[in-house]
Amino acid sequence: MIAQNKTENGYFSLVSENEHFVVINKQPGINFHSEDGEFGVVVAVEKFLNIKLYSVHRLDKMTSGLLLLAKSSQVANGLSELFKAQQVQKYYLAIADKKPKKTQGLIKGGMEKSRRSMWKLTRNQDNLAITQFFSYALGEGKRLFIVKPKTGKTHQIRVALKSVGSAICGDPIYATETAHQYDRGYLHAYQIQFNYLGQDHQFSVMPESGVEFLSDACQQKLLELGNCDCLHWPKL
Repeated sequence: MIAQNKTENGYFSLVSENEHFVVINKQPGINFHSEDGEFGVVVAVEKFLNIKLYSVHRLDKMTSGLLLLAKSSQVANGLSELFKAQQVQKYYLAIADKKPKKTQGLIKGGMEKSRRSMWKLTRNQDNLAITQFFSYALGEGKRLFIVKPKTGKTHQIRVALKSVGSAICGDPIYATETAHQYDRGYLHAYQIQFNYLGQDHQFSVMPESGVEFLSDACQQKLLELGNCDCLHWPKL
């Protein structure tokens, strides 16, 4: 299912809803949980639909895109188990303004807390993060990344791309020297697919904001690439 809908109160757009879960397109710059007197996106969806929802996975404040919210604790537990068992295929879009050390491949390492709110990759196997990616030139020094995280660690994609020399444009933590030049953090949860209770689900949603995401070069490249699952991802 592909969706590109208008936002509800600037927080999200509704992509899909069934008896078990809701799928939304979270907007960038919105917290997951309510903070500092402002609604988080979960509360915003609950108020819009007038139902109680349960978290399954998270997106960082700067990240837009697909987010699953369960309609019961039982469904939340079931979907969470799929994520833990790495049975949910997730694909993200990112844009960077520096060429990576390698244009495609695998980034693997332990995730460890660093200074302030940062994380870093280490050579050990503790809190292991595994990320695959392809990158494509967009012109004017920009590169589009299609990223497939095997694991789901905090800041995983942001740290992974930073580690190959391509911090994400607009990232206020890992690209602090240039973040002010961009209108948003350029990370978007683009496609997700999984099987729940014997039924296959696949959702894809385009970014709704961001000059770089909405550029002709980026839109054309995404059109050429098609379904991310059909790219030649090496087996891990």
